[in-house]
Amino acid sequence: MTTEVKKKHSNIELIRGDPKKAINKLSVPMMASMLLIMAYNIADSVWVAGLGAEALAAIGFITPLFLIVIGLGNGIGSGANSLMARAIGAKNKALVNNAALHAIVITLIISIVAPLILVPLLPQIITLMGGGETLEYALAYGNITFGLMIVFLFSSVASAILRAEGDVNRATIAMAITAVLNIVLDPIFIYYLGMGIAGAGWATIISATISCVVMIYWMWVKKDTYVDLHFSQFKPSKAVLFDILKVSIPSTAEQFIMSLLAMVINAMLVMVATTDAVAVYTAGMRLIQIAMIPLMGLGTALLTVGGAAYGARNYKKLNISLNYTVKTGFIISIIMAIIFAIFAPQIALLFSYSAATAYLTPQIATLIRLFTLFLIFMPFGMSAACLFQGAGRGVNSLVITLLRSLICESIFAYLFGFIFGMGEVGIYCGVIVGGFCGSMFGYAWSRIFLNKTKKLFEHHNSEKTVES
Repeated sequence: MTTEVKKKHSNIELIRGDPKKAINKLSVPMMASMLLIMAYNIADSVWVAGLGAEALAAIGFITPLFLIVIGLGNGIGSGANSLMARAIGAKNKALVNNAALHAIVITLIISIVAPLILVPLLPQIITLMGGGETLEYALAYGNITFGLMIVFLFSSVASAILRAEGDVNRATIAMAITAVLNIVLDPIFIYYLGMGIAGAGWATIISATISCVVMIYWMWVKKDTYVDLHFSQFKPSKAVLFDILKVSIPSTAEQFIMSLLAMVINAMLVMVATTDAVAVYTAGMRLIQIAMIPLMGLGTALLTVGGAAYGARNYKKLNISLNYTVKTGFIISIIMAIIFAIFAPQIALLFSYSAATAYLTPQIATLIRLFTLFLIFMPFGMSAACLFQGAGRGVNSLVITLLRSLICESIFAYLFGFIFGMGEVGIYCGVIVGGFCGSMFGYAWSRIFLNKTKKLFEHHNSEKTVES
């Protein structure tokens, strides 16, 4: 058996084996990958902050829309990941191949259609969000990133395909290439070449393109992946398409909801304060998202491992996967919350190092300290959502996000910020309280789902025993 074949088998056996070991081994590279993704997103904000508060606020108005694009890629990737993991658990290699190929075809179609719709509407959308004062900056950045969104979509889907077969190391390498290049190219394009905020857009596009080229080489030139991506393996199937979409559409809708929430919060902040508050919220939330990376890494590992356990009809592994993810995530979130609370003023300087933004430092530090509370209960809701996605129940995951983000967080933010007259701090507090309520609901629902699944699997396995 060749080294490449052994590697493929070891990755698959890892997914089918001990859930704790699999989650540990898969989550660490995923955390590194997500940290790198966040690093190159933050790099844009950090370097753009040097152009002034309006430029930083423009990134804040573009970010929710950009996250929708990323959500499209992640949604398609999650749908493919879920189906591929369940097919791996059921030892159905043909389905693994076909699921991956369907995801790629969907990605190519969306990459052509979406920019044609989004780019012409960008000025109206930004103005509607309250970003009229930053429109010139926002369009200079947004027209580039949205017009060439194919590199972000394909990168997300290709990474998900690698993760689904347990090859998280190369998925991480691809993200590392993107992050490092973007961090290096940002100051060159923004300042040295004098392109301003548009330079940040081109740096992001170029770095993501290189990552895509690397993954294309692995999958179609070197051909050493477990999944076979020859289009001769592609068999158009409504069943496969539906199975991917029933996870990817809710997953994409989740990102849309979170982006819509960010737009709502931005609009509220403009109403009670100024665009400076949007700049503060943008900077602070980027940093809090870093602290959530370990939780997202664990959740993504749970999606793969839980999906394989569900495909194998193994309740014990499914239950262990959820419990271990929640406990590990809870410990990590407490540690991260303490670190961010202590060093909030120093961390805030990342986004207020220039004379044009120095006055924002105390406000950013306050937001960071408040939102450390947000981290503590996130493992419960996030793990529940990823468990549902792994089991192919994308709608359940969507309901959790809908309740937490668009309903609870926005309602409490309005209640505290406007009705109670607490202003921008009240809006932050409302987001925290709403997040807690939604996360606890999601976790309770996942426990109910597991109890029902246990009975279903016991019945299924007893029938198989009788038949044999």
